[in-house]
Parts: sequence; C-alpha cells; structure tokens
Amino acid sequence: MPITTSAKKALRQNKTRHARNIIKKDAYKKAVTNFRKLITQKKHEEARAALSLAFQALDKAAKTKVIEKNKASRLKSRLAKALK
Repeated sequence: MPITTSAKKALRQNKTRHARNIIKKDAYKKAVTNFRKLITQKKHEEARAALSLAFQALDKAAKTKVIEKNKASRLKSRLAKALK
C-alpha cells in the first residue's frame, strides 16, 4: 500500500484510469465481434452500420491510448476487407 500522499493520489488516479480503459476496451471488442458475427450471418447491410460503430470505438480507444494507433488501423483495415 502507498505511504506518501502523492503515492495515494497516484493509486486513486490509476484505479480511475484503469476503469475507464476497461470500458473503452470492452466497447471496441464488443463492436468488432458484433460486426464479425453479422458478416458470418451474411447480413451485409447491417454489417455496414456495425462497421461504422466499430471504427468509432477503435478510434476512441486509439485516441486515448487504450490500444496502439497501428493496431486500430490494422483492425479497421481487416474489418473493411472482410466486408468486401
């Protein structure tokens, strides 16, 4: 456990940021799996809408450094390729 005041504050900040990061990570993973599920079911019109939501979630995760920018780009590329 932290002893100094600054270490206690750092721990509080880390907990808050960790919770926020988990929410964003779950959001992009859920969006990607939802899109892939629609692709396997051959629902292409619904998949187009889901692709947009997946792109949004990936961009938000990359912007706040939950995932790397290149990982977001790679996933977006692969998802767009899967829709074609």
